[in-house]
Amino acid sequence: MIDQELLAILVCPVDRGPLLLVQRSGANALYNPRLRRAYRIDDDIPVLLADEAEAVGDDEHPLLIAQAGPADPR
Repeated sequence: MIDQELLAILVCPVDRGPLLLVQRSGANALYNPRLRRAYRIDDDIPVLLADEAEAVGDDEHPLLIAQAGPADPR
């Protein structure tokens, strides 16, 4: 599990915005709702490579947003 302090400083490599910690296909992932891209986490290590991000479709987006809770004020 990613520590909250680490999560607070991690940003998307593409738009430099904050990421949301979500469950995707039974595994933790970091999600950028602005670009609708998900970054996997391998062995508790975020894989924040733009080429490795997965696109999130219109059907999955609201489910991931609902998991994230209230918006981050950053």
